Amino acid sequence: MNQALKYDIYQQHCPARLFFEKIADKWVLMIINVLARDIQHFNLLKKSIQGISPKVLSQKLKMLERDGFIQRQVQNTAPIRVDYSLTPLGLEVAEMAYQLKDWAESNIEQVIYAQQHFDSIQEQEIE
Repeated sequence: MNQALKYDIYQQHCPARLFFEKIADKWVLMIINVLARDIQHFNLLKKSIQGISPKVLSQKLKMLERDGFIQRQVQNTAPIRVDYSLTPLGLEVAEMAYQLKDWAESNIEQVIYAQQHFDSIQEQEIE
């Protein structure tokens, strides 16, 4: 084990645990994946991520900006438009998030099969 590490996520009060809490959120992963493709404004992000409410999108964008993963830039247009893009830190996270997305899309059928198999065994045990 590398003794030079300052943080250990297995310790209860490690601040790096907060990263896992935030990044494990489905909306966060989706926002990061969409922004990895291109700069987006609020309504385009909302349109790209079906099912996310404006309130949740706004909350997640503020959180990601605060954590240094995204930056916002106000465009001097009429009406005013705010564009969101990934920071270099956000781009690093996006690489990992894309791998999770790709894995999920490639393996979801196996997961569904395992769930169905488990459920059928559970039903048989109940009978």
